[in-house]
Amino acid sequence: MRIRNLFAIAAAVALATAGCGSGGGGASGAKTINWWTWDDKQAQAYQTCATTFEKANPGVTVKISQYDVQDYFTKLTSGFVSGNAPDAFQNSVQYFPTYASQGQLKPLDDFIAKNRFDLSRFSVGVNSWKYTDGKQYGLPLDWAATAIYYNKDMLAKAGYTAKDVESLTWNPDNGGAFDKMAAHLTVDTKGRRGDQPGFDKSRIATYGTGLLNTGDYIGQTTWSSFVSTLGWKMSDKDNWPTRFNYDDPRFVKSMGYFRSLADRGFEPKFGQFTSGNGQAIISDIDLLGSGKVAMETSGSWNVASFAKLPKVKVGIAPTVLGPDGKTRKVLSNSNGNNIWAGTKNPDLTWKWVSYMGSDACQTMAGKSGTFFPSIPASMDASAQALAGQGVDLSVFIQMMKRGELYPNVVHTNGAAIEAAIKPQLEAYFSHQRNDDVFPGLAQKSQQLLAKK
Repeated sequence: MRIRNLFAIAAAVALATAGCGSGGGGASGAKTINWWTWDDKQAQAYQTCATTFEKANPGVTVKISQYDVQDYFTKLTSGFVSGNAPDAFQNSVQYFPTYASQGQLKPLDDFIAKNRFDLSRFSVGVNSWKYTDGKQYGLPLDWAATAIYYNKDMLAKAGYTAKDVESLTWNPDNGGAFDKMAAHLTVDTKGRRGDQPGFDKSRIATYGTGLLNTGDYIGQTTWSSFVSTLGWKMSDKDNWPTRFNYDDPRFVKSMGYFRSLADRGFEPKFGQFTSGNGQAIISDIDLLGSGKVAMETSGSWNVASFAKLPKVKVGIAPTVLGPDGKTRKVLSNSNGNNIWAGTKNPDLTWKWVSYMGSDACQTMAGKSGTFFPSIPASMDASAQALAGQGVDLSVFIQMMKRGELYPNVVHTNGAAIEAAIKPQLEAYFSHQRNDDVFPGLAQKSQQLLAKK
């Protein structure tokens, strides 16, 4: 499982832990390195590295602990407070600024210089782990992107080819080729398509596209890959911004288009397949597998699961091109490795963390095919492993090679921003609010980003 927007389930992470990070370390024995992750698949993948590391360092034990995402950051914060945090841990960029500002993370610059550790080996994510003091606090572990997954048989029956999906264009005025395909792929309970006479938008058997409306304030797997093709940027600065551009006319018009898809019956209504707290009750994978949707945007971390759907042939296409027919932009998040400031074994912990960031370990772990390594050569190994399982990662590799990826904005007060923005976006997509909501969102983001 991947971490993208976890603030709603762990807002308590922002509690006042400043000053608690430098005197602990009770979690570590003299020859034991404790490393935490929320991802069960990465826990298994990196265990192969741990075994190799232990053989090369007799007497050293690497203890890998995996906790459910719902509990992970609360446990981590409790460890900071009690002085029993792990020596090192997987972290999300959304939580990085809070931990760095509280003094819970150990700067890696001296280690990097002493060992001549080459940061250029990573394809993505390095700058996401630099704090406002200019210091490097983390090493990239992985990266992720979004693609369009589609039911091959449904597309063929509708008269489309793989090339048609791969070359889809979009614009916020009428939706372009994407809108035409979404309409034609939508089928009501009497077999009429969304672009045919008599189509009943209130009785849908198959939606042409999955949900693009979301309360997620960065829209990672939904609207971000669309609106970014217009030249719109999330913030006024790439990192440490002062405001989010929710009031940009391009963004406002785009949100109106996405809302119209549900109004016209081409995508599920907002909240249709989610519980009251916004959690999915039917996953992206199950929606495509059950035939409820014909195509949808979803994360790269789901690629193997889509491939394993029974009786459904799933194709993978890149995200849409913009109105110019050339521009494609894909938000890429990078999780990373941090060392706790309170570790009793900083040198040994760095040895483990730097090994995890090596070609050898990343290639070894990447062969599991459960995540995308941040080192290009290791990514190739992962692609080869999945190719043996019938999964083609070429779409994602081409995104990286063509420079279509752009990193998530590193910013402060993520939990507060998520809590403030999410319900307003949900109200908009539920038709409880209209375009007047967006200036308020921009203003609120500016207020929260200014808070220390």
